[in-house]
Amino acid sequence: MMLLLRLVKIFLTARWRGRLGPLDESVLKLRVWFNDLDLNAHLNNGRFLSLMDLGRMDVFLRLGAARLVTQRRWRPLVGAATIRFRRPLPPLARFQLRTRLVGWDEKWFFFEQRFERAGDLAALAHVRFLVRGPDGNVAPAGVLAELGFDPQSPPLPEEIRAWQDWRPEA
Repeated sequence: MMLLLRLVKIFLTARWRGRLGPLDESVLKLRVWFNDLDLNAHLNNGRFLSLMDLGRMDVFLRLGAARLVTQRRWRPLVGAATIRFRRPLPPLARFQLRTRLVGWDEKWFFFEQRFERAGDLAALAHVRFLVRGPDGNVAPAGVLAELGFDPQSPPLPEEIRAWQDWRPEA
């Protein structure tokens, strides 16, 4: 229930928090609630991933993509995520979720998402994300061009390029 309330708050406040450019950072100020905890009494590892959805949603809303997503019947989909945990987030801790688009290729958007508490890194994640329409995947450059942004990606960071090329063994 609390996750749904957080999502509603993001939808309702996105307009007043200002428009973002494709490479701008979204910062959400959050708190660890008791329903976010695991048996070790800190933020549940699965909840990190759910909260990351909120950060990416904030970026998409503030890029101005909500109308296009609705009109074109686009669906945002996560293709992969990797997260490294560094420090626990205890009950009632305030923290920031920093989300930024670091680049894109012909299919995927690549996000970096950082959980920080009092300036210390609690977790760092990378997410591969695409947009799918009724006729198939929509190229990130096309999405950004339709939003009025430069469709040219900056060079992808080395760690993203290595992750992009990784293929699991069958």
